[in-house]
Amino acid sequence: MYHFARREEAISGDRYKVAGVDIDAGNALVEAIKPLAKATARRGTVGGLGGFGGLFDVRAAGYDDPLLVAATDGVGTKLKVASVVGRHDTIGIDLVAMCVNDLVVQGAEPLFFLDYFATGRLSVERARDVVSGIVEGCRLANCALIGGETAEMPGMYGADDYDLAGFAVGAVERGQVLTGEAVRAGDVLLGLASSGLHSNGFSLVRTIVEEMRADYAEPAPFDRSRSLGEALLEPTRIYVASCLAACRSGGVHAFAHITGGGIVENVPRVLPAGLCAVIDAASWPLPPVYRWLMDRGGLMPAELARVFNCGIGMIAVAAPDAVDAVRAILEQGGETVFVIGRVIPRDQGAAAVTVTGGERAWRS
Repeated sequence: MYHFARREEAISGDRYKVAGVDIDAGNALVEAIKPLAKATARRGTVGGLGGFGGLFDVRAAGYDDPLLVAATDGVGTKLKVASVVGRHDTIGIDLVAMCVNDLVVQGAEPLFFLDYFATGRLSVERARDVVSGIVEGCRLANCALIGGETAEMPGMYGADDYDLAGFAVGAVERGQVLTGEAVRAGDVLLGLASSGLHSNGFSLVRTIVEEMRADYAEPAPFDRSRSLGEALLEPTRIYVASCLAACRSGGVHAFAHITGGGIVENVPRVLPAGLCAVIDAASWPLPPVYRWLMDRGGLMPAELARVFNCGIGMIAVAAPDAVDAVRAILEQGGETVFVIGRVIPRDQGAAAVTVTGGERAWRS
């Protein structure tokens, strides 16, 4: 199921191409994508691309009594940075990451992925670069790319503009869903390091860059080894393999994917009533990009923690007696892990999440 969409009333012959929709280019893209998607096949994949729907056999994937978990997301205005820089081969990793990281927080294994690519004028080369990133993201998450949609819509988008949406489906055995209900006072928060900004807050990032009149092609002020554009486009980390392994240990009570809303807005989503989290900002190093954003954007630490991940892309809530084991599993999976806080009883009127020490730790 990979279609090139014709979003307007059919126009015969070359007039449709003159109107801005190139059917031949769309067909060429579908053919270019097929071998890429085939490389993501995993146990449970059925058939290939080209039909009206993608098939997947959940039983063949090894599940007895599964619940399906679905997630959808986009990349936001990070796409604008990719367009300015002219690099499109990593943005697809972001797209997959934003979806599959939302699945694993519920204990679900990502099974398959579909994408939607809309543009004003279809460039086969650019679209293939985008899909190559999606394929790499699927490989990292061990999920199959089983379909998608490409829509060329002149008049809706500028000629070189495009937008992305992703759709991921995963499975978890019925009795193994992580809901946050198991979280208790005394549980420990383990922060998993991010790979950078991930895919949130870019409207603010772009505003700060514009106010500075900074050049994306010049060395990044916070990382002279690469350009500002390359540093900002660092793709979102995919936590699937490590977090699934930690889930199987039985010591994880919840995960929180730190996306839009930052640490302050995402942790409460897994806290039962009557509990809150206290997080120590000094317990992990703030990556240089965030110090740069604070300095150049005039941001206070509290605002930073409500917009960005601040260097922590995923948080595991672990039972006190399982912290060492869970941390070891996560580190074996390639994660950099910090003990960043604790769950405590919540007093009436208290905030669901309190980040302490930001002024001291993040401004020093």
